[in-house]
Amino acid sequence: MSQETQIQVEKSINASPSQIYYAFTNSTALREWMCDFATTDPKAGGRLYLWWNGGFYVCAEFTSLERDKTIAFTWKGRPDPGPTQVKASLSKQGERTHVILIHSGIGTSDEWKAIPKEFLDEWTSSLENLASVLETGQDLRFVRRPMLGISIGDYNPEVAARLGIPVTEGLRLDSTLEGMGAYAAGLRKDDVVVSMAGQAVTNYPTLVTALQSKHAGEKIEVEFFRGNQRKTVTMELSRRPLPDIPGTAKELAEAVRKIYTNQDIELDQCFAGVSEKEADHRPAKDEWGAKEVVAHLIHSERGTLTYMDELIGGQERWADDDSGNQMAHIQATVSTFPTIPDLLNELKHLHAEILAYITNLPVEFVARKGSYWRLAYLFLEGNFHPQGHYAQIRSAIADARKR
Repeated sequence: MSQETQIQVEKSINASPSQIYYAFTNSTALREWMCDFATTDPKAGGRLYLWWNGGFYVCAEFTSLERDKTIAFTWKGRPDPGPTQVKASLSKQGERTHVILIHSGIGTSDEWKAIPKEFLDEWTSSLENLASVLETGQDLRFVRRPMLGISIGDYNPEVAARLGIPVTEGLRLDSTLEGMGAYAAGLRKDDVVVSMAGQAVTNYPTLVTALQSKHAGEKIEVEFFRGNQRKTVTMELSRRPLPDIPGTAKELAEAVRKIYTNQDIELDQCFAGVSEKEADHRPAKDEWGAKEVVAHLIHSERGTLTYMDELIGGQERWADDDSGNQMAHIQATVSTFPTIPDLLNELKHLHAEILAYITNLPVEFVARKGSYWRLAYLFLEGNFHPQGHYAQIRSAIADARKR
């Protein structure tokens, strides 16, 4: 008979057993403290799939569930020599809940040699993060990760050809924020990052993986293409600024209202004195005109409403599986809202709808601190995305007038 061993981790968390039970069995809750993507079917025999940006994943099955008391499931990680078992037991202790997690069925042969320590380290840090998410709303993996100050744009073979870049995989920068690490290192719009901290960067998840063990103040090498030239710079990682998160939905709505008001004013200024013909102009065949940029902003806000539905419902899709900015959709929006006032009014209507949605957030959702914190951060992190597009609008209009 083969020998087996197990590891045990305990954590006292200032949350109810029902909150912790939910955190182990809901797909959105799992990605807020443990993994980067999850799907669940919380019943005996139901599936549990966990995935991390670095390419590690776990295929599992719930073996037994006792609401607010125990959660047990199998565990088969991508490189693991064989399946193991996990059981989390919850016991209420005053206002806190004591969690005992046992990961068992670990082999003792040479191929298992490094795995017990890996399991122990990962479960220890994961339960620490679970406590942070439930007690403060903050995902430590995110708040401790440095911020680059970049906005990411579409990148495909057509864009690569237009920019004269000899590679078709990488991360194209749409803009860089002054005062942050990327801008200070000299990175600018249309640079295509292909490596960071010695790791290949082909999309956003690979960027996250490259930075996951880095901290603010560290210096890393960044390799990128500017046209057909491959360049290398040293970048100092910036500290992530964290906004104060309002305690109620009404307070959050008021804070977002101020942001949207300023955005609407600036967008109106972008189009002051601009003719319809100038707003229709494209600087290049595969570049957006001013109206098409507004259509993109409309799509972004529609996407925000969908994201709110998913987050509140507790069932999110993976953030990197959208279809991108489809030109046919951009053109359809412009044809439906053909004038500058039509487009700006549609965007303002979406702002109003989002504000009404925030005001009416369900009480039980606001009580889910991790999900509420993520939503609030989305709105309060600043105007970086629209600001980059305002510059794009002004550039397109200036090009129209020059020609």
